[in-house]
Amino acid sequence: MTLPEVSVIICSYNRAAYIGGALDSLYRQTAAHSSYEVLVVDNNSTDTTPEVCRQFIAVHSDLCMIYLTEARQGASFARNAGAARARGNILVFMDDDATAEPDFIERILSFFQNHPGAGALGGRIQPRYIPQEPKWMSYYVSALVGNFDYSPVTVEFKPGKYPLESNMAVRKADFDQLGGFNTALPGVAGTIRIGGEGKDFFLRFTALGKQVFYDPSVRVQHVVEVKKLTREYLYRVASGIGRGERVRTLQISRAAYWKKHAEYLYKLGGSLVLGLFYTLQGHPAKAAPVIRFRIDAIRGLLNR
Repeated sequence: MTLPEVSVIICSYNRAAYIGGALDSLYRQTAAHSSYEVLVVDNNSTDTTPEVCRQFIAVHSDLCMIYLTEARQGASFARNAGAARARGNILVFMDDDATAEPDFIERILSFFQNHPGAGALGGRIQPRYIPQEPKWMSYYVSALVGNFDYSPVTVEFKPGKYPLESNMAVRKADFDQLGGFNTALPGVAGTIRIGGEGKDFFLRFTALGKQVFYDPSVRVQHVVEVKKLTREYLYRVASGIGRGERVRTLQISRAAYWKKHAEYLYKLGGSLVLGLFYTLQGHPAKAAPVIRFRIDAIRGLLNR
């Protein structure tokens, strides 16, 4: 039996409303179904996500789709579980509330064929606001909801820059060599976030001498329900970034942790200047979220 070249891994938690759209976008690819497989890793969903996935898989049996479960809570656990089961030489990670462009798989295959020295790839993530982008949203805060566009052309990431894990591809051999995602950074742990698993992955990845590229033509759209963008939600995301940096830097050294404090204070100063700029430009609604983002990240770094 011919093995697929690509394994698309989706970790899911209570996304019954959107997981069907994600699967449908992957089913309707221009690439031959024999060239890829899709693995859904259910991470303890309590809604109808299991039923939606199983029904979709049953109806679309001409594409290899596998439904798995992972009891250990957190995206890092789920992604690693999917990677362990994957048969493809290239692992692709996508979110459960995202939809892939029809040529998504085809472009990933083409990239790795044309860049044999590349170890990993990141692509464009476009937020799809429902019902529309809020007036207070800015470029800097939009990163919290997955907006990502690194370059207008295909290019290698500069040191310290990396893809988002919701649209990334990596050679399985390199993923296995690295040991996958750091489960000390699970993404979600109980009611709090401990993020930064993608950053940690790629910093370790490039430390091994691996090349990581960005290709803007490898695109997904990510659903953003504006009604869910509450103060509490944005705090969870921003503080989760800080908590993740606390864990990651302390795994390196205390000096690295305190250096991160200095970096965050510097960025807070920059956010204050940016907030003033938005206000003077007649967009005061954009000022407070930018500043709160940095304050909440600092609170997370302090584990508060």
